Amino acid sequence: MSARQRGTLCVFLAAVLYSIGGLCIKLIPWGGMAVNGGRTAIALVVIGAYLKLTHHKPRMNLWVLVGALAVCGTNILFSIANKLTTAANTIVLQFTAPIFVILFSVLFFGKKPQKLDVLACGLVLGGVLLFFVDGLSAGGMLGNILALLSGVSYAGVFLLNDMPDSDPISSVFWGDVISAAAGLPFVGYETDFSPNTLTALLVLGVFQVALAYILMVEGLKTTPPVTASLVSGIEPVLNPILVAVFYHEMIGPVALVGAMIVVGGVVLYNVILARQTEITI
Repeated sequence: MSARQRGTLCVFLAAVLYSIGGLCIKLIPWGGMAVNGGRTAIALVVIGAYLKLTHHKPRMNLWVLVGALAVCGTNILFSIANKLTTAANTIVLQFTAPIFVILFSVLFFGKKPQKLDVLACGLVLGGVLLFFVDGLSAGGMLGNILALLSGVSYAGVFLLNDMPDSDPISSVFWGDVISAAAGLPFVGYETDFSPNTLTALLVLGVFQVALAYILMVEGLKTTPPVTASLVSGIEPVLNPILVAVFYHEMIGPVALVGAMIVVGGVVLYNVILARQTEITI
């Protein structure tokens, strides 16, 4: 397996871990800020241990801060949106991220997207919209707006490695510090600390935030941001399926067709990309 293929696999695994977020957030009877404060505080312990094991001291500069704000914005907006609208709405609107990745790459880094990137982006987004066509209007408007804004900040996460003088893992660390500091005071207003609630919070912190971000950072070292954002197309499919199975926010046959388009589009994109890479080599 080449370095790029390993990187793509890391991004894919990160997306799978991200996909459990909708279900776990729905299962925790707290407000969005409290959930995010608790999960990022737990994540800080794991990420702190990772930094210590890798002997990586967190850095801080302007671009690390920009990256941290992207991580923090994604964390907070996703958590709150999940409480104000359906999990399906939240993830489909957040998955506008590939569009913003392409836009930001052109505006700030002067990188023009390849035709394959644009075509794959259109195919995947079309599948996502089809997947949620029956439920997009059902959620609260504020939740939908916040979910869309999370797509903007999520694009910044995919661009962490492209920022000048960047240090992606430091951005993740400081982003979680800001998230925890902003959210932990809200935990004091919650009353339900049952084993189920705490277990769901622990799963969010360890796997859906900490381990997922570590895998994403590793994957982005060798995976271009547009490719990474498209490979993550598995997340908006798995997220509402898990919620449908365990939380009973149901999906219909049209949604399943959309799911197949997303998965097929991502697989086809990577097959073509791999062949192009082999030809170049």
